[in-house]
Amino acid sequence: MTENRETNPRYYRMIEHFRDLTGIPLVLKTSFNENEPVVCYPEEALECFLRTQMDLLVFGNFCVERKS
Repeated sequence: MTENRETNPRYYRMIEHFRDLTGIPLVLKTSFNENEPVVCYPEEALECFLRTQMDLLVFGNFCVERKS
């Protein structure tokens, strides 16, 4: 799937920012789960984040970061 500025401006800006930082104009979007059903709700995303080794979780305008 490709994104464009008109249909998903926030995601498009994130990809542009990633490109500016890394030189790679692409973000691979995969399912959000780890040996369990795909995450569908914010509560499930947070539970999965807490159970796994993920470093960062983004909810719209919010970012949850694991401290080392």
